[in-house]
Amino acid sequence: MSFPNSQSLSGTPLQPGATLGRFQLKKMLGEGAQSTVWLAFDPRMEREVAIKVMRPGEGSDEKAVAQWLQEARSVGRVKHPNIVPVYEADIQDRQPYLVFEYIAGKTLDQHIHKRGALPAPEAVALMMDVLDAMAVAHNAGVVHRDLKPSNILLDAAGRARVMDFGIAARIQPAGASGADSLASGTVGYLSPEAASGAQPSAAMDIFSSGVVLAELLTGQALIKETDPYRAIYRVVNEQLTLPKTEGVELDDQLRAIVTRALARDPAQRFASARAFLQALEEWSKPKATSGASAGDGDSSGASGTLEFLLRRMRHKSDFPALSDSVVRIQSMATSEKESVGSVTNEILKDVALTNKLLRLVNSAHYSRGGNISTVSRAVSLVGFNGIRNMALSLVLLEHMQDKGHAAQLKEEFLRCLMAGTIGSELCPVIRESEEAFIGAMFQNLGRLLVQFYFPEEAAQIRNHVLSPRAPLTESAAAVSVLGLSLEDLGIGIAKAWGLPTGIQRCMRTPSGGPPTVAPVDSAERIRWISLASNEMADVLLHCDPKEAPARLEEVGRKYMKAIGSNSRDMHAATTLARQKMVDLAIAMEIKVAPGSAAAKLIQLSDGHSDQKAHGNAEGDSGFGSYALQATQTGMDSAGAVPPAAKSPKVAETLAAGIQDITNAMVEDFKLSDVLRMILETMYRAMGFDRIIFCMRDSKTETVTGRFGLGQGVEKWVPGFKTHLKAATPDLFSVVCLKGVDSLISDASESRIVQRLPEWYRKGINAPTFLLLPLQIKGAPFGLIYADKVQIGGLELDEKELALLRTLRNQAVMAFKQSS
Repeated sequence: MSFPNSQSLSGTPLQPGATLGRFQLKKMLGEGAQSTVWLAFDPRMEREVAIKVMRPGEGSDEKAVAQWLQEARSVGRVKHPNIVPVYEADIQDRQPYLVFEYIAGKTLDQHIHKRGALPAPEAVALMMDVLDAMAVAHNAGVVHRDLKPSNILLDAAGRARVMDFGIAARIQPAGASGADSLASGTVGYLSPEAASGAQPSAAMDIFSSGVVLAELLTGQALIKETDPYRAIYRVVNEQLTLPKTEGVELDDQLRAIVTRALARDPAQRFASARAFLQALEEWSKPKATSGASAGDGDSSGASGTLEFLLRRMRHKSDFPALSDSVVRIQSMATSEKESVGSVTNEILKDVALTNKLLRLVNSAHYSRGGNISTVSRAVSLVGFNGIRNMALSLVLLEHMQDKGHAAQLKEEFLRCLMAGTIGSELCPVIRESEEAFIGAMFQNLGRLLVQFYFPEEAAQIRNHVLSPRAPLTESAAAVSVLGLSLEDLGIGIAKAWGLPTGIQRCMRTPSGGPPTVAPVDSAERIRWISLASNEMADVLLHCDPKEAPARLEEVGRKYMKAIGSNSRDMHAATTLARQKMVDLAIAMEIKVAPGSAAAKLIQLSDGHSDQKAHGNAEGDSGFGSYALQATQTGMDSAGAVPPAAKSPKVAETLAAGIQDITNAMVEDFKLSDVLRMILETMYRAMGFDRIIFCMRDSKTETVTGRFGLGQGVEKWVPGFKTHLKAATPDLFSVVCLKGVDSLISDASESRIVQRLPEWYRKGINAPTFLLLPLQIKGAPFGLIYADKVQIGGLELDEKELALLRTLRNQAVMAFKQSS
């Protein structure tokens, strides 16, 4: 079967306003010989996306397109901050298309066309981004094969991001042959072996990267031949070199690096993208550092040093993950489109973060009274900013786990956390306390991250500060070692993470002495609170405990007028913050050596360490006390008391959720919030892979999916539909009509398969699932569906089943109360 050589699902050109699958096309972004790229809207995820609509050539058959689809999906599994992610790859009405993240930026060829040759440090920095991405792709067995400036995007932060792996292929072992061995790519960027039809290899991308870097450095294409055959002949038979270009000065070391990448013989090139990257790093390091150090106020030098340090951090294995976590958390807290559901879903993807956040939200620092056991409830009570602060604190701690210098890292982290806690308590305006917490905590972000990512440089800075002969201030010492101050580095990282300008402003130390009157501007007032909080945290960390009270009093007098407080209130705020630090340390499971500097920060005000902070906090979630009460309030309809649970943590989590939901229903609750809490409790306790809440539509007499939790659940919710009055009812409709709780342990049994609807077998098709129908006066109005991806992966004892039924009954009760 052949595929159309043009454009559309129906043979007519695609137009703005048309739909492709569920995506609504808004405008065309670009058009090439093989595809068109559209800006589109995804109504399911409520976000803009970029869609590349392919034009399969004449004679392309189903097998070829299916192979393309499989390759595209394999690329979608490669994750890296410098790779534009592929959300979906699909075919509709024989029309293949790719769905990408939409990034409002320009391509590298557009950048070159506007700027011409780039300064060598800038060009190298962009190529380092590209090579970092390619190294990860190659390790995953994927080679790009079409790397060129138009396939590299510059985002708003100036970061290079590789896109369009549309013809990417799995790297094949030596001796492989077949369709993937055919030459593909763009003439002018093809390697000699690719032009000759060799099998895909990482060396092809290394060559293409060299060509792109040469173009960045000279501002013009390396191969200018208009005749494609002449261009291919040149690349196969000639050794390409970096030309001498008027007005472009390049040193011999950089020329040698580019020449090696362009070697005709793949064996003479860099052994890997990572090796190419390391060569550019070595070239960059002296220039970036010396330029900034000698700048003496030269902002361009400082900017170059910041970029260099940021790139060094990005090349550490966990910094991209940390960056992504911070960006996601911050965007959730600031987006106008975010809801309790979307924030909850994002946090639930990380089990460790979920558990620690719930412990933290029940600590003294955030306690709202009673126990909170669901993220949904936590978001509703604490608010987006409060959850952001907790989550940011936790992800920072999560990434500060380095055994080589763990004690120093914990000291720095606890100092930041103490500053934030004091800042929150010092803030006289309650609604500003969340900003004061994060502003004070992040004021020394640069110091914290330097200690983690550059421990040797951090030690040099401390040695300069403590030098008995010629001590330097910390700022001067950092400039001498790194090329810029720790404050500038921290603010630069905050900008890269997209933290609000208000927080960035808090991170900048105010100049001059404290004002004698509290500033009217709240942001300026929070700056002074942040500074005072950090000075107090330093006192607690470094001073002898006997001298600390007098020193704290001194700092309080220094800043009390600037923050609109008095000596008594500042003392009370500091005392309360120190007490709360003990609870925070327990909630975050932070353990420090007794007698260490860090231990001073989690000592009570009488100077005696709270031993709980040094002990094992494992399992101290506060859930157990509600288990008996919850099961008593949620008896089975038969009135039987279930036997002891075989897995206490499952029962405890279910019972805690029941209590949490009960507390919520006593108040003026939203039905959607309670339903989400019910699903979240089941999802977390039972370890379901997916869980979906369905509602009856009285007009169509169908029970349809409304929302859910789990990886990729958004894809399945809209299509989950069972007809209650079908001539041949399926399994789901039977369960709904009869109101029978059902556990299907093996859905592959023939008698079960026969009762499953076609959309389920071709879609979700989970081997094990649980069905809990919802009825009022014998009439079905909803269904809770939950599944496991392993056959027999779900076993319920009587107590667990009774608790699940209690949760289902709470959903029924919530509907009754809301109506």
